[in-house]
Amino acid sequence: MSLQELLANEATTIVDVREPYEFAEGHIDGSINIPLNTVQNRVEEFQQMSKPLVMVCLSGGRSGMATAILKARGVENVYNGGGWAQVNQVKVAI
Repeated sequence: MSLQELLANEATTIVDVREPYEFAEGHIDGSINIPLNTVQNRVEEFQQMSKPLVMVCLSGGRSGMATAILKARGVENVYNGGGWAQVNQVKVAI
């Protein structure tokens, strides 16, 4: 599934895994902030979220780690969206 298709889906949840101070400096409207260092302890919360899940951060590194953690813990339909600014550009264009 392409990023455009994921973002066009009204059920998609965008999770920004940057630190709260980074999130406060700019983020995607409607995204939620769950820092990477808390992802492993919040797997049940992720399982309850509307799917698909698109993880974002600054450049894609931390969101890639979050995606891998969640998939390893059995959370399905999780995608690494990459950098939030680029994802935001795609989302705004839809």
